[in-house]
Parts: sequence; C-alpha cells; structure tokens
Amino acid sequence: MIRHIFLFLIVLSSCKSYKQDILFQYDKKFTEEDLAEVTESVDSNYILQPNDVLLLDVFTNKGERLIDPNFEMLQGAVAGGQMQQQRDIFQYIIQADGSVLFPLIGRQNLVGMTLLEAEVKIAEEFGDVYIDPFVKLRINNRRVFVLGAPGGQVIPLINENTQLVEVLALAGGVELGAKAQNIKLIRGDLVYEVDLSTISGMQKTNLIVEPGDIVYVEPWRRPWLESLRDISPALSLVASVLTLVVVIQNL
Repeated sequence: MIRHIFLFLIVLSSCKSYKQDILFQYDKKFTEEDLAEVTESVDSNYILQPNDVLLLDVFTNKGERLIDPNFEMLQGAVAGGQMQQQRDIFQYIIQADGSVLFPLIGRQNLVGMTLLEAEVKIAEEFGDVYIDPFVKLRINNRRVFVLGAPGGQVIPLINENTQLVEVLALAGGVELGAKAQNIKLIRGDLVYEVDLSTISGMQKTNLIVEPGDIVYVEPWRRPWLESLRDISPALSLVASVLTLVVVIQNL
C-alpha cells in the first residue's frame, strides 16, 4: 500500500513541472542554428545615446580643487561630501533629439559622442562662465541584467569595456547549481551561447557586454531529488496516519 502511495505521489510531481522555471529555451521559432556567431570583441569607447542619464561635475582652474595641493578640501571634507550627494541628485537625461539641457550653458547635443568628446565640448561651453573649467561626466544608467542560477541581479557597468566574465563574477560567479556550458547573452534580436566549462570555450567568448544585455545562466535541475523533497511532507503525513492506524488496530 505504501509503495502504491509513493508511486502515485511521484507521478503527480512529474519531471516536466521542474522545468517550468528554465528560461530562454529553444523552440520552433528559434533553434540552435539561429544563434549569433560569437566573435572576439574589440575594446571601444561608449557612444552616448538617447535616454542616457548623465551626472555632471564642473571644477574651475583646470580641476585644481581635485588635486588639492594646499589641503583645502580636507578642511571641508564633510561639507564637500554633502555637496557631492546633492550634485548626484541632479541628473541630466539625453532627450530623443540628442540634446541635454544643462544649467548656465543651455541645451547641448551630445548623441554620437564619447564621454571624452562630450567633456571637451561642455568644458568649452563653460569657458564663458568659469576660468579654465574642468568637466567630468558619468553615465548613471548603464547596466546589465543577470538571471538564472545567480538569481535576478542588476549589475551596473562602471567600466566602459566590461567583459562577460566580470559581470558573472560581480553576480556571484558560476556556482555548483549552474550550467557553465550553457550561458546565454541576449542583446536585442541577437542571442549568443557561451561555454565557460572549458578554457577553449572561454577563449572564444571574450565578449564585452553592452548596456541592456541580458545574461542568463541556466540552472541544473534534478527532478527526482526535487520531487522527493516536495513530497516528503506528504510521505510524513501518510506515515503518521499509517502508524496511527496500526496503533488503533493493536488496542
């Protein structure tokens, strides 16, 4: 009787139910042949695009205050930190037409420029207001999304040329429950499949991630073990009921 109950519970928790959380599987509309070819990436500077969020810092005298030769900043370190936090609140969004509205210098068109080119342009504009301005721009919305075995994480791209391996390391690495040979990088309509289980596979996949990329690390699935784990409370209940029946019969 117990054997029949056990088999019945195993059938109820079929193997298919433990594959429902596997994402980005192949189907009739997208097969393995549709994967984009992985090529060696070349380091390049990020090009500003519409909807980028910028943080702006402007310093006078060619940024003398950043160097602080007379240790003036140490005296006002607390106040300086508060001012930096206030500056970070003000973010400047590149509009659909490629322009950004800055204080004092008005609207500037920055789309298609690198950060360095944009900094030079803005410094020239601030030259009419400040003496020898030094400008630092930061992009505040560059990030990639990691799903699967490492859990759902949003990884900010601090460096301009961040490799896929670095993103995985920031997400916690490829742990025991992850398939190192089945890592997908999704970039718009392109899908790359990465194999990090071998050195040769890693050498062929020196990918540099881009903002908005989705990195998916497929987790391992052990249906029978997970089935046993899920039905163990039911088995305990059945065992308790059978024990109670036996005790009652022996009274």
